[in-house]
Amino acid sequence: MEKIFRPNPNSFKNTFCVFHEESLDSIKGLELQYDSKSGSKYYYTKVGMYRLSNHWGRLANSKWRLEPLEPETDSKIKLGFAPWTNFYPDNVVEELYYLEANYIKNTANYQHKNNPKYDNKAILRTSFETSKRIKQIRNLLNLTSWAKYFDYDDLDVLRQQIINELIFTNKTLEEIKREIV
Repeated sequence: MEKIFRPNPNSFKNTFCVFHEESLDSIKGLELQYDSKSGSKYYYTKVGMYRLSNHWGRLANSKWRLEPLEPETDSKIKLGFAPWTNFYPDNVVEELYYLEANYIKNTANYQHKNNPKYDNKAILRTSFETSKRIKQIRNLLNLTSWAKYFDYDDLDVLRQQIINELIFTNKTLEEIKREIV
């Protein structure tokens, strides 16, 4: 009989990780190894972790995000998988995070600098600075009232110009807006 893989529980503290949604069939035959007080269920393998939960995002002292299946499922309870190599250290003092925008899906998110996709172009920020900027970017993506102060031909082009400045420079939103007017 194969020994059950169990990582050190402390290895998840203060981590950032992006899980990818999987079908529930993925955990068939796996043994439940941890059932949290909040109802999340954990299944560990040698290559990574499955987490079955109805809540994602900030978890105690970690930031775990779920990238949904496409098309998105209606279920509130989602199964996510992340390889062990996708768990990165998190703290409030270091500049660990960068922002990215998807103009096709009209979304913005943050990623960790240890992500192999990081190209060193987006500015790295602390958790606090990242959350402040991401809120600004999401408002720019989803609202239009801010645009009434600008003379523009294409709102999408204006949005992208401002958001790119927020991602790739240290200029404040107010500085960016003043430069555009």
